[in-house]
Amino acid sequence: MLNRVWVTMKYYNAKILCGLLSGLLLSACNSSNEQGAFPYNLPPEKPNRNLSAAVERVYDNYRTPLQDDNELYSQFKYTELKGFDYNDCDGTITRRDPSKVIRYNGKYYVWYTHRDTETAPIRTEKTQPNIPSRDWDLAEIWYATSNDGFTWEEQGVAVPIPNGIRAVSTTDILIWKGKYYLYYQAFPDNGDGLVNDCYVTVSYADSPDGPWMPAGGVVVQNGAEGEWDSKTLHDPNPLVHNGKIYLYYKSDFDDTIEHFIKMAGLAIANDPLGPFEKHPLNPVLNSGHEVSLFPYEEGIAALVIRDGHEHFTVQYAPDGVNFEIETITELMPISAGSYIPDAFTDTKDGRGITWGICHVNHASKVKGAQNSILMRFDCDLSRDLHDPQMKISRYLYKPEFYYQHGLTPRQRERIQQNN
Repeated sequence: MLNRVWVTMKYYNAKILCGLLSGLLLSACNSSNEQGAFPYNLPPEKPNRNLSAAVERVYDNYRTPLQDDNELYSQFKYTELKGFDYNDCDGTITRRDPSKVIRYNGKYYVWYTHRDTETAPIRTEKTQPNIPSRDWDLAEIWYATSNDGFTWEEQGVAVPIPNGIRAVSTTDILIWKGKYYLYYQAFPDNGDGLVNDCYVTVSYADSPDGPWMPAGGVVVQNGAEGEWDSKTLHDPNPLVHNGKIYLYYKSDFDDTIEHFIKMAGLAIANDPLGPFEKHPLNPVLNSGHEVSLFPYEEGIAALVIRDGHEHFTVQYAPDGVNFEIETITELMPISAGSYIPDAFTDTKDGRGITWGICHVNHASKVKGAQNSILMRFDCDLSRDLHDPQMKISRYLYKPEFYYQHGLTPRQRERIQQNN
């Protein structure tokens, strides 16, 4: 008897529960139907209505519902620079990986990787004394000045190749308490044909014109064996934030896959010569072939350029550590060295950027050769500029651009076999 009563009660409780759920679902459906279609004019504030996940992101993930109103969204325009000779782009002269641009005594300054060799790079298992195995191999760090940012006058070498080093490259500038510091990659001369493993070191001077004194040794230590940044530290990028030097860097790791994973880390110091302490949350950016950052509002903004899930995005971190995507764009400058007037001011009101210098790979006109050239980029990632033409949401390309990205012979063969 008791069992029958329990079963009966269970049955009626289940019916009541089903009724309640049906009522709630019907109410939700009626509510959804009553809200009507989404309005033609995009509401400036998140509407109080049921929204799809995609429309939720428009209001929750980005600064403004409209892309054109987002101060951290921009397209990029490019201009050929005057004043640089590349030996008709035969692969023997390269300029790449520019630093941030600074202004000193009425002129702009930029530093960059410079290679001038008798031959174009030739990939070999073991490095040869006078033959580069990569575009940046056998390179020095040079600098140039300009009155307008378009026409440049090359001033010569800033950091030559030290003894025991195969190449120095990918430099960036820091101004700290009246002195100037160039951080750069140093590639040991170990006979490795890849010329890839390297560390970060620094030289300093009293003037951007030098002379530059090498501090010697490693500024940011590579990680221990088995850690994400144990093999390479690339693209040092210093900023002054919270009264300290925030040095961002990139590392390639996980060589179990065909292409290395590229992420960025952060090391912090009270002095330009260190010691630098790596942030415990490293890596702080999960994508990007290059590291290019600038002060923005109270935090740091990042151009995440090529490679990874979040490539071609502009990101922002109020604390300089925990970055979130602010927008997605296209045709971003490779190895962007921006003109950032407040890069070293420890500002809590970063204004953003409008132009800089970048490079383009594979500029050689000779088949099989490689060299890079410097060019200027312009954008509107500034709180002090409003250029609607920089906010156009897409580029249009001619057919020839697409055909340049055609199938390889192996891919064509695979398709033919499948047919």
